[in-house]
Amino acid sequence: MGAATNELCMPNVFRTSHNMWQDSYPMGKVAYERGYREIVTITWDYAGGKEDVEGFEDAFTEAGGEIIEQILVPFPSTEFQSYLTQIASLSPDAVYTFFAGGGGVSFVRDYAAAGLKENIPLLGSGFMTEGNLTALGDAGEGVLTTLHYAETLVSEKNQSFVSAYQEAYGDMPDAYAVHGYDTGAMLIQALDAVEGNTTDREALIAALAAVELQSPRGPLRFSKSHHPIQNIYLREIRNGRHEVLSVAHELLESPDADCQM
Repeated sequence: MGAATNELCMPNVFRTSHNMWQDSYPMGKVAYERGYREIVTITWDYAGGKEDVEGFEDAFTEAGGEIIEQILVPFPSTEFQSYLTQIASLSPDAVYTFFAGGGGVSFVRDYAAAGLKENIPLLGSGFMTEGNLTALGDAGEGVLTTLHYAETLVSEKNQSFVSAYQEAYGDMPDAYAVHGYDTGAMLIQALDAVEGNTTDREALIAALAAVELQSPRGPLRFSKSHHPIQNIYLREIRNGRHEVLSVAHELLESPDADCQM
């Protein structure tokens, strides 16, 4: 969550992944540009889900849209039927959601089974579908998400990464794999800069803060609060893959006004 690189920031803490706001905020603008004006949001009633949905709401309401209902599901319940009935009765232009792991699979499947997907587009954080494509099957087709990576990104760096990952593990990489890969690459770059000397803590921190990568996810560097500045992509599931439709927000930097570092 955002606190680690905002109000709780420390010089020796570096986030190499994302925060919830960063991946959800761009979808608010996308939703409005697609003509959606009234949206229902739904997520688990816990900090991560609420932070994600707040990011979407910030951008969507700034653009002029309205959140007509915010539904909070007790964590970690995956009993969604009553909420889907409520959504159908509200008849919004679209639904924005954050669920992840098995909860994401259950929600997407139940949403499609309830017949909502054909009339009420489903938008979500990329972690609703990340790592879940096989489990989602046909229910995932057409779902739109925003995230800082997609396995289909067209770049020499990503294509090399995907090939190497498939050769090593027999599967397609996802954002979680990229996080680990980039963490290693950032450490290597910083250690090279200090010539392997890890005893000078301040020099190593400075070297990490100055790291810039051409990652499989695209250009990547740290903000002053050591949060990643990175592209966020709009993705649509097509034929069981996250196809990139556009860069939803280029080099997005998360708010860090509370960081006193």
